[in-house]
Amino acid sequence: MRLKDSARMSFVASMMMAAACWGVGGVMTKRALAEMQPLTLLVIQLTVSVLFLWAVVAIQRSRFPSRQEIFQLGLIGLLNPGFAYTFTLIGLKFTTASVSALLWASEPILILGLAVLILRERLTPPLIVCSLLAISGVALVAGLNVGTGNASALLGVAIILAGVACCALYTVFTRRLTTTLDPVLLIALQQTVALAWALVIWPIEATQTETAAPTTIGGWGWAIVSGLVYYALAFWFFINGLKRATASLAGFFLNLIPIFGLTAAAMILGERLSSMQWVGAVLILIAAAGLWRWQNTEAVTAEISAKAA
Repeated sequence: MRLKDSARMSFVASMMMAAACWGVGGVMTKRALAEMQPLTLLVIQLTVSVLFLWAVVAIQRSRFPSRQEIFQLGLIGLLNPGFAYTFTLIGLKFTTASVSALLWASEPILILGLAVLILRERLTPPLIVCSLLAISGVALVAGLNVGTGNASALLGVAIILAGVACCALYTVFTRRLTTTLDPVLLIALQQTVALAWALVIWPIEATQTETAAPTTIGGWGWAIVSGLVYYALAFWFFINGLKRATASLAGFFLNLIPIFGLTAAAMILGERLSSMQWVGAVLILIAAAGLWRWQNTEAVTAEISAKAA
C-alpha cells in the first residue's frame, strides 16, 4: 500500500502516540488496580472516556451515522474495549504482568493472519520477518517468567489470550468500516456499548466482600487519568492511524507499547530494565526501522512502475 509523504507521517505519528498512550496507560491501570477491583476500574475508566469523547463529538458536530452503521460499529465495540479489557483485567488477577505483556506480543501475528483471511491483504516476506523480529524483542522486554504452571496461572493465560484475540478481531473489522466516519464519533459509539457491557457484568463483582471502589483521592485520580489516556486518547490515535494504512501494518506498531510501558514503569513505579530487556527494546526498534525502510522502498518502486507504464 502506497502512502503519500504527509499521510505516511500522519500515520506514523498517530500509531506512535497510540502506542505511547497504551504503554503509559497500562502502567497507570496497574497502579489503579492496587486500590480497586478490575470491573470497578473498567466501569470508571470507560465512564470517563465516554463522557470525554461525546463532549468532543458535540463540539465538532460530527455527522451521525445511520442506524445500521451504529449497530455494526457498536457490536465491534463489544470486542474492544468491551470483551478484550474485561478479559485482560480479570486475567491479571491470576498471572503476572510480565506474562500478560508476553501474551500481548502475539497480537500482531494474530492481526496478520486475520487480515490475510478476512481482508485478503498481501502478506510479504519482509513484513513477516520484521514482525517476528519485533515479537522476539517484545518477548525479551516482557521477560520470560511464564509462571509456575499451576491451574490458576493457566487460567489467567487463557483469559488474557481471549482478550488478545478480541483486540485482533477489532483491528481487522474496524479497518473495514472506518473509511469515512469521524474517528472520535466511531470510538464514542464503540466505547458506549463497551460501557453498557461493563455495567451489566459489574454486579458480579459488587457482590464480593472485598472493597471494590477506590478508597483514596489518589486512587480516583489514577482511575480517571488512566481512563482518558488508556481508552479515549489511545483509541483516538489508533483509529485515526488505521484509516491511513493496512491492518497488518498498523498492528505492527503495537510492538512499541512495551517500550513506552517500561519507561513509564521506571518513572511511576520505580521499575528498572534488565540487560536482556534492553536487548529486546533494541530489537523492536531495529524491526520498526526495517519495516519503515521496506515500506519506503516499496512506495518508490510502485511510483517508478507507474511512470514506466
